[in-house]
Amino acid sequence: MTNDTATTALPLAPGHWALDPFHSSVGFTVRHLGIAKVRGRFERLEAELFVGERVEDVRVSATVDLASIDTGNADRDAHVRASDLLDVEKRPTMTYRSTRVSGAGEDWTMEGELTIGEVTRPLTLAVEFGGLVDVPMDGSRHAGFEATGEIRRSEFGLDFAPGLLGEVVKIQLDMQFVEPRNA
Repeated sequence: MTNDTATTALPLAPGHWALDPFHSSVGFTVRHLGIAKVRGRFERLEAELFVGERVEDVRVSATVDLASIDTGNADRDAHVRASDLLDVEKRPTMTYRSTRVSGAGEDWTMEGELTIGEVTRPLTLAVEFGGLVDVPMDGSRHAGFEATGEIRRSEFGLDFAPGLLGEVVKIQLDMQFVEPRNA
């Protein structure tokens, strides 16, 4: 499908949209021994969505605290944080900065750069726009998104445990952002 982003109407009001951390998550899956998936998430994240007048002006930035990993097993999480694996002392955060957004309706693509430690690589995410809703309790307006993509661990210097852990890590973000009050 071709799309002229210059003529695509934005469904969001311009401004800095704040993350709703209580209704947002960053999850991942990776193969273990090549036969099963291990699922996990990161408990602490910050993100911001800036919406301009045009699609070309839309920017997303996010920072994830890698020490907040939760795979449902405290012993495994402690080992993953250690210096022989993820090494959160050396790599405390993972950051993402969008460079281009395109699409229309519910289906969008976001190109950007993912940085883990000192390594930065391009990452394209498929984004599904879930819609907008006015929250009755406080009158705020929320926008929901699901974004998916995948990385190769070795491209970020995370090539520990070959054969035990899969090379590909699938990423799933479920995010809600709150419209700026002045919108």
